[in-house]
Amino acid sequence: MSDRAEMRGPLTRRRRTTISGGGSGAVGVKQANGNKSHDAGEKPPQCPGKAKADEVSRHASGNNAKVGRQTGESGQLADSPRKQKSAVEDINERLSCHVLQESLLSSASGYSNYRGILNWCVVMLVLSNARLFLENIIKYGILVDPIQVVSLFLKDPYSWPSACLIIASNVFILAALYTERRLAVGTISKMTGLILHIFNLTSLLIFPSATVLTLTSMTPVGGVLSLGVYTVLFLKLYSYQDTNRWCREIRQAKAKKLTRSYSCPSVAQSNGSAVHTYVSYPGNLTHRDMYYFVFAPTLCYQLNFPRSPRIRKRFLIRRLFEMLFFMQLLVGLIQQWMVPTIQNSMKPFQEMDFSRMVERLLKLAVPNHLIWLIFFYWFFHSSMNFVAELLQFGDREFYKDWWNSETVTYFWANWNIPVHKWCLRHFYKPMLKKGINKFLAQTAVFLMSAFFHEYLVSVPLKMFRLWAFMGMMAQVPLAWFVGRFLNGNYGNAAVWISLIIGQPVAVLMYVHDYYVIHYGGTT
Repeated sequence: MSDRAEMRGPLTRRRRTTISGGGSGAVGVKQANGNKSHDAGEKPPQCPGKAKADEVSRHASGNNAKVGRQTGESGQLADSPRKQKSAVEDINERLSCHVLQESLLSSASGYSNYRGILNWCVVMLVLSNARLFLENIIKYGILVDPIQVVSLFLKDPYSWPSACLIIASNVFILAALYTERRLAVGTISKMTGLILHIFNLTSLLIFPSATVLTLTSMTPVGGVLSLGVYTVLFLKLYSYQDTNRWCREIRQAKAKKLTRSYSCPSVAQSNGSAVHTYVSYPGNLTHRDMYYFVFAPTLCYQLNFPRSPRIRKRFLIRRLFEMLFFMQLLVGLIQQWMVPTIQNSMKPFQEMDFSRMVERLLKLAVPNHLIWLIFFYWFFHSSMNFVAELLQFGDREFYKDWWNSETVTYFWANWNIPVHKWCLRHFYKPMLKKGINKFLAQTAVFLMSAFFHEYLVSVPLKMFRLWAFMGMMAQVPLAWFVGRFLNGNYGNAAVWISLIIGQPVAVLMYVHDYYVIHYGGTT
């Protein structure tokens, strides 16, 4: 018996230590537990499943502890070089704390994140203007009077000369339409149609100016509004007759492709929505098409305008709210800030006190420029987007990034896109095709712009001083100088300075002359 027991003992120990993973390991554990309990003379457990689970758990924890010890030993071996390396790096950092690098404000550093400085400039601008506004309130009190705005348009509540003048413009619109209809069917010759168009366009400029100059009930603000409408109609109707003439030439030559412009585009190029039907010449010569073009926020006519698929009501309401808010803000700033400053500037101009003149000029530059910026947003963004959304007019590029202008020519080409497109399409490119020099063509564009600027200022004020004309023509040498000698940020700064300082100079010149003529030199 003892021999058999001795033989069984080592086997039992060998079987207990031979344990594999998975299901075989569980069987080995069960056999070992059975032998151990049999050797000890104990009863077998009542719950073999529970005993098996406990043994497996103990075995797993034992293996984890073993693996942990092995990992810890290897980790200590691996960490020892890392610790040595980190210690060396720490010593090196203590010994040397300088590297080859440029200052952030140096151009060689390549640093360009100046958002904090921009925020600081905005905060300083708000604080400085708030001080000026508070000083204005303390000195003059509240000058904002909404009722006074009505008197700027009307002297007599029963006489509305500017409104009647605007309504009378329908005569010129219909004259252009019926002339094109006669030309389309061939009842009048090309020369007769050209003479009729020239007479109609010339009358568009002469008739309103003569009316404004002769009517004593016409206020300057009403005159500016009326002449502005007629000037826009002049540019629109010129584009209308020019485009229809191109279409007649294409139809007569039976051309399949337009070579001059996108006046008669294909279906794929014209409308973005299938709701709007495609129109071809002479099917465009209708009252609906004409008056859509008259009210559309563009100066260049084409048969098929890009159209938006629907009217976005929320967008429309936001633009309407902006129009009302910024209009009230403009009126308030002019009454509260600009009018007192201009009135106080008359005496230094009369006495030719140059130091006080410069001081008043710089004082007027801030509110004038702020009002100009608000007017730009009100007209070119809020108002024109409102009209475009209402008419589902698809081309909403009314301005580009003129604030980044590094040259004067870039500014004038990007701050008023509708006028720029008209000048490029109907004035500048035709001159180049006739062989005129590029510089002379650009000068001619500035000359035409100077004429209309003077037309819109001198006629309503009923005096001719040519300040606006000379200011626009001065842009030609300024554009040459900035483009030749100033680049990058320096050119952009020159453009901003010309905008901030140039406008108040013209304003003070006209206001001074207006006061001298109408009030005998008294302020």
